[in-house]
Amino acid sequence: MKDIFCIQEVNNIKTLENEYDLEKASLLERKLRLMIKENPDLKPIRNKLRKLIAEYEEREWSEVDKISDSKINESDKAEQIVNFEQKFIQNRKEAIRKKLKEHDMTQQDLGIILSHPKSYMSELINGVSQFTLKDLVIIHRILGISLSILIPTFLQSDTRNKVRESLLKLNKPKLRLSTKQLI
Repeated sequence: MKDIFCIQEVNNIKTLENEYDLEKASLLERKLRLMIKENPDLKPIRNKLRKLIAEYEEREWSEVDKISDSKINESDKAEQIVNFEQKFIQNRKEAIRKKLKEHDMTQQDLGIILSHPKSYMSELINGVSQFTLKDLVIIHRILGISLSILIPTFLQSDTRNKVRESLLKLNKPKLRLSTKQLI
């Protein structure tokens, strides 16, 4: 599954490819379950995610005797990465809400500044859709929130793997990323 920048892209996903994809899809599905009350248009996207999750679990986890230790380790690592990403999103959400309150603003007010509708602002704040860099710079300038709080510096699954491969190809001993930097 490629990194999802907009939940509408879920419709383009054919299959979940690994445990990280499964964790991300499961998390997004749970978030959408809560958001559907406010925005029923999200229901088909949630249903698509549920189908993708069920297909992956049937393919990868249905035969208990064939589940390897490496598969369990991959699952554990994926869960840790997604939890790390969620902590970042939660901290950003709290920072934005705190600053909005200090400036006597609502999420909807911020949406007006960023030219986004209310329902989309909810998706952005909750990490269901991703802010653009332009959005984050505007939030930084208007609300005075540090860019290190607003902009994630961790690399997602596909990008992380490409960086690892590229570093191996380059074979430059001084050019390294620690495991922590790759997460």
